[in-house]
Amino acid sequence: MTRMIQSAYTRLQIPEIQIGTVKIGGDNPIALQSMTNTNTNDTEASVEQCIRVFDAGGDYVRLTAQGVKEAENLKNIKQQLVARGYTQPLVADIHFNPQAALVAAKYVEKVRINPGNYVYIGSLRKTDYTDEEYTAELEKIRENILPLLAVCKQNNTAIRIGVNHGSLSQRIVSRYGDTPQGMVVSMMEFLHICKDADFKNVACSIKASNTRIMVQATRLLAQRMIEEDCRFPIHLGVTEAGAGEDGRIKSAVGSGSLLLDGIGDTIRVSLTEAPESEIPVCKLIVDYRNEVFATPLQFEPIEDVRKAIDTYSPYHTTAVSGIGGDSVPMVFGSENTKADWVWKENYIQKDALKIPVVSLHEYNKAETCVLQISEAELDTLKTTDLGSNTIILFDNKDIHVTYFTRKLYAMLAGRRNPVVLARKYDYSDFATLQIRAAMDFGSLLLDGFLNGVMIQSSHFAENQSVDLSFAILQASRSRFEKTEYISCPSCGRTLYDIEKALAEVKAKTSHLKGLKIAVMGCIVNGPGEMSDADYGYMGAGKGTVNLYKKQTLVCRNIPEAEAVQALIQLIKDNGEWKEK
Repeated sequence: MTRMIQSAYTRLQIPEIQIGTVKIGGDNPIALQSMTNTNTNDTEASVEQCIRVFDAGGDYVRLTAQGVKEAENLKNIKQQLVARGYTQPLVADIHFNPQAALVAAKYVEKVRINPGNYVYIGSLRKTDYTDEEYTAELEKIRENILPLLAVCKQNNTAIRIGVNHGSLSQRIVSRYGDTPQGMVVSMMEFLHICKDADFKNVACSIKASNTRIMVQATRLLAQRMIEEDCRFPIHLGVTEAGAGEDGRIKSAVGSGSLLLDGIGDTIRVSLTEAPESEIPVCKLIVDYRNEVFATPLQFEPIEDVRKAIDTYSPYHTTAVSGIGGDSVPMVFGSENTKADWVWKENYIQKDALKIPVVSLHEYNKAETCVLQISEAELDTLKTTDLGSNTIILFDNKDIHVTYFTRKLYAMLAGRRNPVVLARKYDYSDFATLQIRAAMDFGSLLLDGFLNGVMIQSSHFAENQSVDLSFAILQASRSRFEKTEYISCPSCGRTLYDIEKALAEVKAKTSHLKGLKIAVMGCIVNGPGEMSDADYGYMGAGKGTVNLYKKQTLVCRNIPEAEAVQALIQLIKDNGEWKEK
Protein backbone atom coordinates (compact mmCIF):
# COMPACT_ATOMS: atom_id res chain seq x y z
CA MET A 1 0.00 0.00 0.00
CA THR A 2 1.33 3.43 -0.95
CA ARG A 3 2.08 5.64 2.03
CA MET A 4 2.01 9.40 1.68
CA ILE A 5 3.92 11.88 3.80
CA GLN A 6 0.94 14.13 4.52
CA SER A 7 2.83 16.81 6.38
CA ALA A 8 6.37 17.68 7.34
CA TYR A 9 7.83 19.13 10.51
CA THR A 10 4.57 18.72 12.38
CA ARG A 11 4.72 17.70 16.02
CA LEU A 12 3.02 14.48 17.10
CA GLN A 13 -0.02 15.59 19.10
CA ILE A 14 0.29 14.31 22.66
CA PRO A 15 -1.80 15.33 25.71
CA GLU A 16 0.32 17.35 28.10
CA ILE A 17 1.26 16.10 31.55
CA GLN A 18 2.52 17.88 34.66
CA ILE A 19 5.87 17.11 36.28
CA GLY A 20 6.00 19.47 39.22
CA THR A 21 6.47 22.95 37.77
CA VAL A 22 7.17 21.63 34.26
CA LYS A 23 4.62 20.69 31.61
CA ILE A 24 5.57 18.42 28.72
CA GLY A 25 3.64 17.27 25.68
CA GLY A 26 1.06 19.38 23.90
CA ASP A 27 2.65 22.56 22.54
CA ASN A 28 5.09 22.90 25.44
CA PRO A 29 8.81 23.32 24.70
CA ILE A 30 10.96 20.20 24.49
CA ALA A 31 12.22 19.67 28.05
CA LEU A 32 15.91 19.07 28.85
CA GLN A 33 17.08 16.50 31.40
CA SER A 34 20.30 15.21 32.89
CA MET A 35 21.18 12.76 35.67
CA THR A 36 23.47 13.04 38.67
CA ASN A 37 26.40 10.68 39.12
CA THR A 38 26.80 11.34 42.85
CA ASN A 39 25.96 8.95 45.66
CA THR A 40 22.32 9.79 46.42
CA ASN A 41 23.08 9.34 50.12
CA ASP A 42 25.54 12.24 49.83
CA THR A 43 23.06 15.08 50.16
CA GLU A 44 25.48 17.96 49.71
CA ALA A 45 27.20 16.57 46.61
CA SER A 46 23.87 15.67 45.02
CA VAL A 47 22.40 19.11 45.69
CA GLU A 48 25.44 20.87 44.24
CA GLN A 49 25.33 18.75 41.11
CA CYS A 50 21.60 19.34 40.64
CA ILE A 51 22.21 23.07 40.90
CA ARG A 52 24.91 22.93 38.21
CA VAL A 53 22.49 21.14 35.90
CA PHE A 54 19.69 23.64 36.61
CA ASP A 55 22.03 26.59 36.13
CA ALA A 56 23.06 25.12 32.77
CA GLY A 57 19.40 25.17 31.70
CA GLY A 58 18.15 21.73 32.68
CA ASP A 59 14.40 21.48 33.32
CA TYR A 60 14.70 18.53 35.68
CA VAL A 61 17.29 16.14 37.07
CA ARG A 62 17.22 12.40 37.67
CA LEU A 63 18.90 10.73 40.65
CA THR A 64 19.40 7.03 41.23
CA ALA A 65 17.42 5.43 44.04
CA GLN A 66 18.64 1.87 44.01
CA GLY A 67 17.32 1.19 47.48
CA VAL A 68 14.91 2.48 50.10
CA LYS A 69 17.72 4.31 51.92
CA GLU A 70 18.53 6.35 48.81
CA ALA A 71 14.84 6.92 48.13
CA GLU A 72 14.37 8.30 51.64
CA ASN A 73 17.28 10.70 51.21
CA LEU A 74 15.59 12.27 48.18
CA LYS A 75 13.46 14.11 50.73
CA ASN A 76 16.55 15.83 52.16
CA ILE A 77 17.92 16.66 48.72
CA LYS A 78 14.60 18.17 47.68
CA GLN A 79 14.30 20.25 50.86
CA GLN A 80 17.80 21.69 50.49
CA LEU A 81 17.25 22.56 46.83
CA VAL A 82 13.99 24.37 47.62
CA ALA A 83 15.69 26.22 50.49
CA ARG A 84 18.27 27.50 48.00
CA GLY A 85 15.58 28.64 45.55
CA TYR A 86 15.60 25.69 43.14
CA THR A 87 12.07 24.35 42.69
CA GLN A 88 12.65 22.40 39.48
CA PRO A 89 11.41 18.80 39.47
CA LEU A 90 13.47 15.82 40.56
CA VAL A 91 13.15 12.32 39.11
CA ALA A 92 13.94 9.09 40.94
CA ASP A 93 15.56 6.32 38.90
CA ILE A 94 14.43 2.90 40.11
CA HIS A 95 15.99 -0.46 39.25
CA PHE A 96 15.33 -3.88 40.79
CA ASN A 97 13.52 -2.50 43.86
CA PRO A 98 9.85 -1.55 43.42
CA GLN A 99 9.66 -0.71 47.13
CA ALA A 100 12.08 2.17 46.55
CA ALA A 101 9.66 3.56 43.96
CA LEU A 102 6.85 3.65 46.54
CA VAL A 103 9.08 5.68 48.88
CA ALA A 104 10.55 8.01 46.24
CA ALA A 105 7.10 8.85 44.86
CA LYS A 106 6.33 10.71 48.09
CA TYR A 107 9.27 13.11 47.72
CA VAL A 108 9.99 13.77 44.03
CA GLU A 109 7.93 14.86 41.07
CA LYS A 110 8.56 11.85 38.85
CA VAL A 111 9.61 8.22 39.22
CA ARG A 112 11.26 6.31 36.40
CA ILE A 113 10.61 2.57 36.36
CA ASN A 114 11.58 -0.28 34.06
CA PRO A 115 8.93 -2.88 33.17
CA GLY A 116 11.47 -5.50 34.20
CA ASN A 117 11.11 -4.32 37.82
CA TYR A 118 7.58 -5.68 37.92
CA VAL A 119 8.10 -9.12 36.39
CA TYR A 120 7.06 -12.09 38.53
CA ILE A 121 10.39 -13.33 39.94
CA GLY A 122 9.56 -16.96 39.25
CA SER A 123 9.48 -16.24 35.50
CA LEU A 124 13.00 -14.84 35.17
CA ARG A 125 14.41 -18.12 33.78
CA LYS A 126 11.32 -19.18 31.86
CA THR A 127 11.74 -19.14 28.09
CA ASP A 128 8.56 -20.67 26.72
CA TYR A 129 4.99 -19.46 27.37
CA THR A 130 1.57 -20.78 26.53
CA ASP A 131 -1.07 -18.17 25.74
CA GLU A 132 -2.56 -18.72 29.21
CA GLU A 133 0.80 -18.30 30.97
CA TYR A 134 1.57 -15.18 28.91
CA THR A 135 -1.73 -13.56 29.91
CA ALA A 136 -1.44 -14.66 33.54
CA GLU A 137 1.99 -13.04 33.93
CA LEU A 138 0.70 -9.78 32.46
CA GLU A 139 -2.07 -9.79 35.07
CA LYS A 140 0.52 -10.28 37.82
CA ILE A 141 2.41 -7.27 36.49
CA ARG A 142 -0.81 -5.25 36.61
CA GLU A 143 -1.31 -6.22 40.26
CA ASN A 144 2.30 -5.29 41.09
CA ILE A 145 2.21 -1.83 39.56
CA LEU A 146 -1.21 -0.64 40.76
CA PRO A 147 0.07 0.21 44.30
CA LEU A 148 2.65 2.56 42.75
CA LEU A 149 -0.01 4.26 40.64
CA ALA A 150 -2.06 4.80 43.80
CA VAL A 151 0.85 6.45 45.64
CA CYS A 152 1.65 8.61 42.63
CA LYS A 153 -1.97 9.74 42.32
CA GLN A 154 -2.02 10.70 45.98
CA ASN A 155 1.18 12.74 45.67
CA ASN A 156 0.68 14.16 42.13
CA THR A 157 3.80 12.30 41.07
CA ALA A 158 4.42 11.47 37.42
CA ILE A 159 5.83 8.18 36.16
CA ARG A 160 8.21 7.50 33.30
CA ILE A 161 8.11 4.00 31.93
CA GLY A 162 11.52 3.25 30.47
CA VAL A 163 12.03 0.29 28.15
CA ASN A 164 15.67 -0.41 27.26
CA HIS A 165 16.95 -2.61 24.48
CA GLY A 166 18.62 -5.67 25.92
CA SER A 167 16.58 -5.72 29.14
CA LEU A 168 13.23 -7.03 27.95
CA SER A 169 11.47 -9.69 30.00
CA GLN A 170 11.73 -13.33 28.94
CA ARG A 171 8.00 -13.29 28.31
CA ILE A 172 8.35 -10.57 25.67
CA VAL A 173 11.52 -12.07 24.16
CA SER A 174 9.80 -15.46 23.84
CA ARG A 175 7.22 -13.94 21.49
CA TYR A 176 9.00 -11.06 19.75
CA GLY A 177 12.71 -11.45 20.34
CA ASP A 178 14.94 -8.61 21.50
CA THR A 179 13.53 -6.37 18.77
CA PRO A 180 11.92 -2.94 18.29
CA GLN A 181 8.58 -4.75 18.07
CA GLY A 182 9.21 -6.42 21.43
CA MET A 183 10.21 -3.12 23.02
CA VAL A 184 7.02 -1.47 21.80
CA VAL A 185 4.79 -4.33 22.95
CA SER A 186 6.37 -4.12 26.41
CA MET A 187 5.76 -0.37 26.54
CA MET A 188 2.18 -0.51 25.28
CA GLU A 189 1.28 -3.13 27.90
CA PHE A 190 2.26 -0.71 30.66
CA LEU A 191 0.66 2.29 29.01
CA HIS A 192 -2.63 0.42 28.74
CA ILE A 193 -2.42 -0.53 32.42
CA CYS A 194 -2.01 3.16 33.28
CA LYS A 195 -4.83 4.17 30.95
CA ASP A 196 -7.16 1.52 32.38
CA ALA A 197 -6.38 2.80 35.88
CA ASP A 198 -7.14 6.37 34.72
CA PHE A 199 -3.56 7.37 35.55
CA LYS A 200 -2.64 10.02 32.96
CA ASN A 201 0.54 11.54 34.36
CA VAL A 202 2.81 9.20 32.39
CA ALA A 203 5.78 9.68 30.08
CA CYS A 204 7.59 6.91 28.24
CA SER A 205 11.01 6.21 26.77
CA ILE A 206 12.24 3.46 24.52
CA LYS A 207 16.02 3.51 24.30
CA ALA A 208 19.03 1.71 22.84
CA SER A 209 22.70 2.46 22.29
CA ASN A 210 22.19 1.35 18.68
CA THR A 211 20.77 4.42 16.90
CA ARG A 212 18.95 2.35 14.29
CA ILE A 213 17.10 0.31 16.90
CA MET A 214 16.36 3.38 19.04
CA VAL A 215 14.85 5.31 16.12
CA GLN A 216 12.98 2.34 14.67
CA ALA A 217 11.46 1.44 18.05
CA THR A 218 10.44 5.01 18.86
CA ARG A 219 8.86 5.57 15.43
CA LEU A 220 6.93 2.34 15.88
CA LEU A 221 5.88 3.39 19.39
CA ALA A 222 4.49 6.68 18.07
CA GLN A 223 2.56 4.81 15.39
CA ARG A 224 1.12 2.32 17.90
CA MET A 225 0.09 5.07 20.30
CA ILE A 226 -1.91 6.68 17.49
CA GLU A 227 -3.44 3.40 16.34
CA GLU A 228 -4.42 2.32 19.85
CA ASP A 229 -5.49 5.81 21.01
CA CYS A 230 -3.07 5.62 23.91
CA ARG A 231 -0.83 8.70 23.64
CA PHE A 232 1.69 9.83 26.22
CA PRO A 233 4.72 12.17 26.04
CA ILE A 234 7.92 10.57 24.73
CA HIS A 235 11.32 11.01 26.36
CA LEU A 236 14.20 10.65 23.87
CA GLY A 237 17.70 9.39 24.46
CA VAL A 238 20.44 7.21 23.00
CA THR A 239 21.71 5.18 25.93
CA GLU A 240 25.43 4.91 26.60
CA ALA A 241 26.23 7.43 23.85
CA GLY A 242 29.81 7.88 25.06
CA ALA A 243 31.98 10.95 25.46
CA GLY A 244 33.32 13.80 23.35
CA GLU A 245 32.49 14.11 19.67
CA ASP A 246 31.21 10.53 19.35
CA GLY A 247 28.63 10.90 22.12
CA ARG A 248 27.37 14.20 20.76
CA ILE A 249 27.07 13.02 17.17
CA LYS A 250 25.44 9.73 18.16
CA SER A 251 22.83 11.59 20.24
CA ALA A 252 22.14 14.07 17.42
CA VAL A 253 21.71 11.24 14.91
CA GLY A 254 19.30 9.32 17.16
CA SER A 255 17.31 11.87 19.14
CA GLY A 256 17.71 14.61 16.55
CA SER A 257 16.27 12.44 13.78
CA LEU A 258 13.16 11.78 15.84
CA LEU A 259 12.72 15.44 16.74
CA LEU A 260 12.83 16.31 13.03
CA ASP A 261 10.05 13.74 12.55
CA GLY A 262 7.97 15.59 15.15
CA ILE A 263 8.46 12.93 17.83
CA GLY A 264 9.71 13.71 21.33
CA ASP A 265 8.80 15.87 24.33
CA THR A 266 11.91 15.50 26.53
CA ILE A 267 15.53 14.88 25.59
CA ARG A 268 18.49 13.58 27.55
CA VAL A 269 21.99 13.19 26.09
CA SER A 270 23.80 10.38 27.94
CA LEU A 271 27.46 11.44 27.94
CA THR A 272 30.26 9.90 29.97
CA GLU A 273 31.07 13.36 31.30
CA ALA A 274 29.89 15.71 34.04
CA PRO A 275 26.06 15.82 34.00
CA GLU A 276 25.93 19.56 33.41
CA SER A 277 27.87 19.03 30.16
CA GLU A 278 24.85 17.26 28.71
CA ILE A 279 22.53 20.27 28.77
CA PRO A 280 24.33 22.46 26.19
CA VAL A 281 24.25 19.51 23.78
CA CYS A 282 20.52 19.04 24.40
CA LYS A 283 20.05 22.74 23.66
CA LEU A 284 21.93 22.54 20.35
CA ILE A 285 19.78 19.63 19.20
CA VAL A 286 16.50 21.22 20.27
CA ASP A 287 17.46 24.65 18.91
CA TYR A 288 18.03 23.20 15.43
CA ARG A 289 14.76 21.31 15.58
CA ASN A 290 12.97 24.52 16.56
CA GLU A 291 14.62 26.51 13.75
CA VAL A 292 13.69 23.91 11.14
CA PHE A 293 10.08 23.78 12.36
CA ALA A 294 9.79 27.57 12.46
CA THR A 295 11.15 28.11 8.92
CA PRO A 296 8.33 28.30 6.33
CA LEU A 297 8.09 25.38 3.91
CA GLN A 298 6.04 25.18 0.74
CA PHE A 299 4.90 21.62 1.35
CA GLU A 300 3.17 19.11 -0.87
CA PRO A 301 2.38 15.48 0.04
CA ILE A 302 4.90 12.99 -1.36
CA GLU A 303 5.04 9.23 -1.55
CA ASP A 304 6.92 7.66 1.36
CA VAL A 305 9.26 5.20 -0.38
CA ARG A 306 10.78 3.81 2.81
CA LYS A 307 9.91 0.12 3.03
CA ALA A 308 9.21 0.27 6.77
CA ILE A 309 9.75 2.54 9.75
CA ASP A 310 10.54 -0.19 12.29
CA THR A 311 13.29 -2.06 10.43
CA TYR A 312 16.39 -0.87 8.61
CA SER A 313 15.86 -1.42 4.90
CA PRO A 314 18.32 0.35 2.58
CA TYR A 315 17.14 1.78 -0.71
CA HIS A 316 18.76 -0.53 -3.26
CA THR A 317 20.76 1.10 -6.02
CA THR A 318 22.89 0.03 -8.94
CA ALA A 319 26.62 0.56 -8.46
CA VAL A 320 28.23 3.20 -10.66
CA SER A 321 32.03 3.28 -10.47
CA GLY A 322 31.93 1.88 -6.93
CA ILE A 323 29.27 4.30 -5.68
CA GLY A 324 26.01 2.64 -4.64
CA GLY A 325 25.17 -1.03 -4.98
CA ASP A 326 26.59 -3.04 -2.09
CA SER A 327 29.25 -0.44 -1.28
CA VAL A 328 29.20 1.54 1.96
CA PRO A 329 28.34 5.24 1.60
CA MET A 330 31.25 7.24 0.20
CA VAL A 331 32.70 10.43 1.67
CA PHE A 332 33.43 13.33 -0.69
CA GLY A 333 35.91 16.11 0.04
CA SER A 334 38.92 17.98 -1.26
CA GLU A 335 42.41 16.73 -2.05
CA ASN A 336 44.78 15.86 0.79
CA THR A 337 42.00 14.54 3.02
CA LYS A 338 40.86 11.00 3.84
CA ALA A 339 37.82 11.41 1.56
CA ASP A 340 37.01 8.49 -0.76
CA TRP A 341 36.35 10.83 -3.67
CA VAL A 342 37.78 14.26 -4.45
CA TRP A 343 35.21 16.89 -5.39
CA LYS A 344 36.11 19.39 -8.09
CA GLU A 345 33.88 22.01 -9.68
CA ASN A 346 33.27 20.00 -12.84
CA TYR A 347 34.12 16.41 -11.88
CA ILE A 348 34.69 13.94 -9.07
CA GLN A 349 37.87 11.90 -8.92
CA LYS A 350 39.12 8.71 -7.28
CA ASP A 351 42.72 7.86 -8.13
CA ALA A 352 42.91 8.04 -11.95
CA LEU A 353 39.14 7.80 -12.46
CA LYS A 354 37.31 11.04 -13.26
CA ILE A 355 33.54 11.38 -13.65
CA PRO A 356 32.14 14.64 -15.05
CA VAL A 357 29.56 16.64 -13.08
CA VAL A 358 26.81 18.02 -15.32
CA SER A 359 23.61 20.03 -14.96
CA LEU A 360 20.19 18.99 -16.28
CA HIS A 361 20.52 20.97 -19.51
CA GLU A 362 23.91 19.35 -20.20
CA TYR A 363 22.81 15.83 -19.31
CA ASN A 364 23.37 12.90 -21.69
CA LYS A 365 22.04 9.60 -20.35
CA ALA A 366 24.47 7.60 -22.48
CA GLU A 367 27.49 8.89 -20.57
CA THR A 368 28.69 7.95 -17.10
CA CYS A 369 28.24 11.16 -15.17
CA VAL A 370 27.19 12.92 -11.99
CA LEU A 371 23.90 14.78 -12.47
CA GLN A 372 23.82 17.79 -10.14
CA ILE A 373 20.35 19.00 -9.15
CA SER A 374 18.82 21.43 -6.66
CA GLU A 375 15.56 21.51 -4.70
CA ALA A 376 13.88 23.49 -7.48
CA GLU A 377 14.68 20.77 -10.03
CA LEU A 378 13.24 17.79 -8.14
CA ASP A 379 9.92 17.80 -10.00
CA THR A 380 11.80 17.75 -13.30
CA LEU A 381 13.75 14.72 -12.11
CA LYS A 382 10.57 12.63 -12.13
CA THR A 383 10.21 12.94 -15.89
CA THR A 384 13.93 12.86 -16.76
CA ASP A 385 15.03 9.75 -18.64
CA LEU A 386 17.91 8.64 -16.42
CA GLY A 387 20.65 6.33 -17.59
CA SER A 388 21.66 3.47 -15.31
CA ASN A 389 25.20 4.88 -15.17
CA THR A 390 24.08 8.22 -13.71
CA ILE A 391 24.90 9.30 -10.16
CA ILE A 392 22.56 11.90 -8.64
CA LEU A 393 24.28 14.69 -6.73
CA PHE A 394 21.67 16.54 -4.69
CA ASP A 395 23.15 19.95 -3.86
CA ASN A 396 20.80 20.93 -1.04
CA LYS A 397 20.66 24.50 0.20
CA ASP A 398 17.35 24.45 2.11
CA ILE A 399 17.11 23.91 5.87
CA HIS A 400 14.37 21.31 5.25
CA VAL A 401 16.90 18.83 3.92
CA THR A 402 15.09 15.77 5.31
CA TYR A 403 11.86 16.59 3.48
CA PHE A 404 13.52 17.49 0.19
CA THR A 405 15.74 14.39 0.16
CA ARG A 406 12.72 12.18 0.81
CA LYS A 407 11.04 14.02 -2.04
CA LEU A 408 14.03 13.27 -4.28
CA TYR A 409 13.61 9.55 -3.66
CA ALA A 410 9.89 9.84 -4.38
CA MET A 411 10.74 11.57 -7.68
CA LEU A 412 13.11 8.75 -8.59
CA ALA A 413 9.99 6.56 -8.61
CA GLY A 414 11.87 3.34 -7.94
CA ARG A 415 14.82 4.01 -10.25
CA ARG A 416 18.07 2.70 -8.80
CA ASN A 417 20.51 5.54 -9.38
CA PRO A 418 22.98 6.20 -6.53
CA VAL A 419 22.42 9.44 -4.60
CA VAL A 420 25.05 11.69 -3.06
CA LEU A 421 23.87 14.48 -0.74
CA ALA A 422 25.93 17.66 -0.56
CA ARG A 423 25.17 20.39 1.94
CA LYS A 424 27.07 23.57 2.77
CA TYR A 425 26.85 25.02 6.29
CA ASP A 426 27.68 28.56 7.34
CA TYR A 427 28.30 28.12 11.08
CA SER A 428 31.43 29.47 12.71
CA ASP A 429 30.98 27.26 15.79
CA PHE A 430 32.11 23.69 15.14
CA ALA A 431 29.87 22.19 17.86
CA THR A 432 26.86 23.69 16.06
CA LEU A 433 28.05 22.26 12.73
CA GLN A 434 28.51 18.80 14.31
CA ILE A 435 25.00 18.66 15.71
CA ARG A 436 23.17 20.09 12.71
CA ALA A 437 25.01 18.00 10.12
CA ALA A 438 24.48 14.88 12.24
CA MET A 439 20.74 15.55 12.41
CA ASP A 440 20.45 16.27 8.67
CA PHE A 441 22.54 13.42 7.32
CA GLY A 442 21.89 10.98 10.16
CA SER A 443 18.12 11.05 9.76
CA LEU A 444 18.43 10.15 6.07
CA LEU A 445 21.04 7.45 6.60
CA LEU A 446 18.75 5.84 9.18
CA ASP A 447 16.01 5.92 6.53
CA GLY A 448 18.25 3.73 4.37
CA PHE A 449 19.02 6.55 1.95
CA LEU A 450 22.27 8.06 0.57
CA ASN A 451 25.24 6.45 -1.16
CA GLY A 452 27.52 9.37 -0.53
CA VAL A 453 27.84 12.40 1.75
CA MET A 454 29.59 15.72 1.35
CA ILE A 455 29.68 18.28 4.16
CA GLN A 456 31.04 21.68 3.19
CA SER A 457 32.00 24.62 5.38
CA SER A 458 34.06 27.71 4.65
CA HIS A 459 34.83 28.21 8.36
CA PHE A 460 36.82 25.03 9.01
CA ALA A 461 39.57 22.99 7.42
CA GLU A 462 38.28 20.51 4.86
CA ASN A 463 39.68 17.56 6.80
CA GLN A 464 37.36 18.48 9.71
CA SER A 465 34.31 18.19 7.47
CA VAL A 466 35.58 14.86 6.12
CA ASP A 467 36.21 13.50 9.62
CA LEU A 468 32.73 14.66 10.62
CA SER A 469 31.26 12.81 7.64
CA PHE A 470 32.92 9.56 8.72
CA ALA A 471 31.75 10.09 12.31
CA ILE A 472 28.12 10.55 11.19
CA LEU A 473 28.32 7.41 9.05
CA GLN A 474 29.56 5.46 12.07
CA ALA A 475 26.96 6.93 14.44
CA SER A 476 24.21 5.93 12.01
CA ARG A 477 25.80 2.47 11.69
CA SER A 478 26.25 2.93 7.95
CA ARG A 479 30.01 2.48 7.91
CA PHE A 480 32.58 1.64 10.59
CA GLU A 481 35.99 3.26 10.24
CA LYS A 482 37.15 3.24 13.85
CA THR A 483 36.58 1.51 17.16
CA GLU A 484 32.98 1.79 18.38
CA TYR A 485 32.60 2.65 22.08
CA ILE A 486 29.42 2.15 24.08
CA SER A 487 29.75 3.87 27.44
CA CYS A 488 27.22 4.91 30.03
CA PRO A 489 27.13 8.36 31.64
CA SER A 490 27.51 6.83 35.11
CA CYS A 491 25.34 7.56 38.12
CA GLY A 492 25.28 6.96 41.86
CA ARG A 493 25.46 3.22 41.24
CA THR A 494 28.89 3.47 39.56
CA LEU A 495 31.64 2.52 42.00
CA TYR A 496 34.72 3.24 39.90
CA ASP A 497 36.06 6.17 37.85
CA ILE A 498 34.33 5.48 34.55
CA GLU A 499 35.45 8.69 32.81
CA LYS A 500 39.08 7.85 33.52
CA ALA A 501 38.55 4.22 32.50
CA LEU A 502 36.90 5.18 29.20
CA ALA A 503 39.73 7.57 28.37
CA GLU A 504 42.31 4.87 29.10
CA VAL A 505 40.43 2.19 27.14
CA LYS A 506 40.18 4.57 24.17
CA ALA A 507 43.87 5.46 24.36
CA LYS A 508 44.87 1.79 24.21
CA THR A 509 42.28 0.42 21.74
CA SER A 510 41.25 3.22 19.35
CA HIS A 511 43.27 1.68 16.51
CA LEU A 512 41.15 -1.49 16.48
CA LYS A 513 38.96 -0.53 13.51
CA GLY A 514 35.43 -1.95 13.60
CA LEU A 515 35.68 -3.49 17.08
CA LYS A 516 32.88 -2.61 19.53
CA ILE A 517 33.87 -2.10 23.17
CA ALA A 518 31.43 -1.28 25.99
CA VAL A 519 32.50 0.56 29.14
CA MET A 520 29.63 0.34 31.62
CA GLY A 521 29.09 1.58 35.14
CA CYS A 522 27.22 -1.33 36.68
CA ILE A 523 25.01 -4.35 36.13
CA VAL A 524 21.75 -2.35 35.84
CA ASN A 525 22.04 -1.53 32.15
CA GLY A 526 25.41 -3.12 31.47
CA PRO A 527 24.62 -6.63 30.17
CA GLY A 528 21.62 -5.50 28.14
CA GLU A 529 23.02 -2.36 26.57
CA MET A 530 26.34 -3.96 25.71
CA SER A 531 24.65 -6.87 23.92
CA ASP A 532 25.87 -5.39 20.62
CA ALA A 533 29.49 -5.10 21.81
CA ASP A 534 32.38 -7.48 21.14
CA TYR A 535 33.89 -6.82 24.59
CA GLY A 536 32.50 -5.40 27.80
CA TYR A 537 34.21 -3.61 30.68
CA MET A 538 31.69 -3.31 33.51
CA GLY A 539 31.79 -2.13 37.11
CA ALA A 540 31.43 -5.04 39.57
CA GLY A 541 31.86 -3.38 42.96
CA LYS A 542 33.88 -0.69 44.65
CA GLY A 543 37.01 -0.28 42.52
CA THR A 544 36.54 -3.61 40.70
CA VAL A 545 35.62 -4.54 37.14
CA ASN A 546 34.16 -7.56 35.31
CA LEU A 547 35.14 -8.32 31.72
CA TYR A 548 32.85 -9.82 29.09
CA LYS A 549 33.30 -11.42 25.68
CA LYS A 550 30.04 -10.43 24.06
CA GLN A 551 27.52 -11.32 26.81
CA THR A 552 29.64 -14.00 28.47
CA LEU A 553 31.31 -13.04 31.74
CA VAL A 554 34.94 -14.23 31.50
CA CYS A 555 36.84 -12.33 34.24
CA ARG A 556 35.46 -11.32 37.65
CA ASN A 557 36.38 -8.64 40.18
CA ILE A 558 39.55 -7.37 38.56
CA PRO A 559 41.09 -4.42 40.46
CA GLU A 560 40.42 -1.20 38.58
CA ALA A 561 44.13 -0.45 38.19
CA GLU A 562 44.64 -3.75 36.33
CA ALA A 563 41.41 -3.89 34.34
CA VAL A 564 42.44 -2.11 31.13
CA GLN A 565 45.47 -4.31 30.68
CA ALA A 566 43.30 -7.36 31.37
CA LEU A 567 40.89 -6.17 28.65
CA ILE A 568 43.79 -5.88 26.20
CA GLN A 569 44.93 -9.39 27.09
CA LEU A 570 41.39 -10.71 26.59
CA ILE A 571 41.28 -9.16 23.10
CA LYS A 572 44.69 -10.71 22.35
CA ASP A 573 43.59 -14.12 23.62
CA ASN A 574 40.69 -14.01 21.15
CA GLY A 575 42.96 -13.16 18.23
CA GLU A 576 41.47 -9.70 17.62
CA TRP A 577 44.37 -7.53 18.76
CA LYS A 578 46.40 -5.56 16.24
CA GLU A 579 49.47 -3.50 16.98
CA LYS A 580 49.34 0.20 16.16
